[in-house]
Amino acid sequence: MDTRGITTLIVDDEPVARRLLCEELALLPEIEIVGEAENGREALQKIGKLNPDLVFLDLQMPVMSGFEVVRGLTGTPPPIIIIVTAFDQHAIQAFETGAIDYLLKPVSEVRLQKAVERAKSLLHRPIEIANRVAQLASVSTPSHPANSRRVVGRNGADYILLDVDEVLAFQAERELVWIVTAKQRLLATQSLRAIEQRLGEPQFQRVHRNAIVNVNHVRKLSALSSQRWSLTLSNSLQLTVSKRQAHKIRRILQG
Repeated sequence: MDTRGITTLIVDDEPVARRLLCEELALLPEIEIVGEAENGREALQKIGKLNPDLVFLDLQMPVMSGFEVVRGLTGTPPPIIIIVTAFDQHAIQAFETGAIDYLLKPVSEVRLQKAVERAKSLLHRPIEIANRVAQLASVSTPSHPANSRRVVGRNGADYILLDVDEVLAFQAERELVWIVTAKQRLLATQSLRAIEQRLGEPQFQRVHRNAIVNVNHVRKLSALSSQRWSLTLSNSLQLTVSKRQAHKIRRILQG
């Protein structure tokens, strides 16, 4: 039986806030604090090094904000994120888009315990954790606009966060959906329809009932017949496209 605690990193630019949170968490036997970070850049370094299960993340920090930290996450698996902030509007926005919970400063003991319980319920659900982090990375604020969105791909037991600009296409094969990048194919964690609704236009276009392409990676459109076209992506992958969709993509490329 695994008796290891929930490895936890505390990220806050205020030393007093970090100390108080550490003291409260030390009273919870399931928590194992493995480190602290005082700014976003240090947070990313320690997340990569320590691979914590859980991160308590302040949003307003110098050097790099909490939202920027989430957008900078790479590797697998991503940690569970609990937002800690003094600003209610930002906390609610983060919670609604992907954070497992949010805590308002000063943090109360009851709310902290509830947040930890939420985190425990997600520990063995890596798909949900990865999807939540991808959604949180898409949050846009006036001071930190989200310039790109993230999608989650699976490679064996690993769940990988991808910038959407890395994606060349999404391809459905029966019940499976593949994410095609320049270097590999990863299993998607959502259906083609859900991906289409989430990403929207104009960068991603459905060219066939089984395929969505990133138009920024289209290199050639060739007519195969009066009704069928061939599309070539930047990795030389070729896809069949209906006449109607081919004309739509051609207009986007020309525009």
